[in-house]
Amino acid sequence: MTVHPPAAAVPLTNDGSKKGPIYVDTQHDDMIHDAQMDYYGTKLATSSSDRTVKIYDVNGDSYTHTATLQGHGGPVWSVSWSHPKFGIVLASSSFDGSVMIHRESRPREWTMIHNARNLHDSSVNSIQFAPHQFGLVLAAASSDGKVSVLTHGQDDSWNVEYFTDNSLGVNAISFGPYSAYSSSQADVDSNANANATSNQDPASASANVNNYPSSAQHKMHIVTGGCDNRIRFWNKSANSQQWEIDSSAIDTSSISHTDWVRDVAWAPSIVPNTNIVASCSEDRTVIIWTQKGGQGHEWKPVLLNAFSDPVWRVSWSVTGSILAVSSGDNNVTLWKQTMEGTWVQVSSVQDGN
Repeated sequence: MTVHPPAAAVPLTNDGSKKGPIYVDTQHDDMIHDAQMDYYGTKLATSSSDRTVKIYDVNGDSYTHTATLQGHGGPVWSVSWSHPKFGIVLASSSFDGSVMIHRESRPREWTMIHNARNLHDSSVNSIQFAPHQFGLVLAAASSDGKVSVLTHGQDDSWNVEYFTDNSLGVNAISFGPYSAYSSSQADVDSNANANATSNQDPASASANVNNYPSSAQHKMHIVTGGCDNRIRFWNKSANSQQWEIDSSAIDTSSISHTDWVRDVAWAPSIVPNTNIVASCSEDRTVIIWTQKGGQGHEWKPVLLNAFSDPVWRVSWSVTGSILAVSSGDNNVTLWKQTMEGTWVQVSSVQDGN
C-alpha cells in the first residue's frame, strides 16, 4: 500500500492567458517511457527508467502529484488504465519481466491487487487492457517472443494464457474494439456509447467482471508489432477458446516495415466492418493498415509519412479520427484522413525542454 500526503496544484500552462500544450514536471529521476490518461482524462500515469510509476490528478489547467508506485526491479516501459467500471485500476510492466496491477482504494491510497512476478522470461514491453465488455482482461507483449493474457475471475484469481508470436520478441500490442466486426452501424454506435459514464464501486465491479457473452462476432482480437519487422493479428477462438493467428491476409507487396515495429494502435470502430490499424517503426515510417468488408478480408497498407527519425509511439483519439505520432525528433504530430483518403498533418507539438 502506498499513501502520499497532498501536494500543491501546479499550473499546466506557462501563460495563464493563453491555452497551450500541457507540460508536466514529473520529477522522475530518469527517462520517461510512457504516459497515459485514464478514461475520464482526470488522472495521468507516467512510467520511467527510475523503476517507478507516478500518478497525477488533472483538473482543468492544473495537475497534482498524488502517488508514486514502486516495486518493479527494472525500467517501467508501459502503463495501462482499465475501464472505470472496474474501479480505478492501473497496470504497469517492466524490463524485469513482471506486470503489477494496482487499484486506488481511497483517494491517494493505492493497493496492489496482483503482482505477476516472472510473468515472462524477458522484458515486458507493452500492456493494454481489453475492451471492458470482455471483462477485466490484460494483455502483455514480451521480448521472449510471447504474449500473455491475464483474466480476472469472479473468485478474485487471475488466469494466465500464453501464445507465441515470434522468436525475436514482441514490442507492442493493441486490442481490437469490441465492435470491430459488427455488421451494422447501430451495433457500432451502441458499443461506442455503452457505459460512457459508468463508474461502479470496485467491489461490485469485481463481482460482474466476466459476465459478458462472447460470440463469434464479439471475440477478442489483438494486433502485435515485433522485432521481426512484422505486425500480426490474433483472435481468441469461440470454439477452442485458444488464441489463433487470424486468417486475414496482410498485403505487404507495396510497402512494409524494414526494421523493428515499435508500436501498434487499433483505431476505435467508426464504420461497420471497416478496421484501421496504425504501426510505427525504427525504419522511420508510419503505416496505416485498413481492412474493409469484415473478417477474412485483406489488410491494405498506406504510408502515412516517412519521418526523419525513428517513430516510437502512435495513438488514436477517442473518436478514431485523429492519429498522434511521437518520433525521435522530440515532436508529436497529429494526422487526419481527408475525404479523398489521404492523410494530412493537422498539428505539431514540440518538446517543451
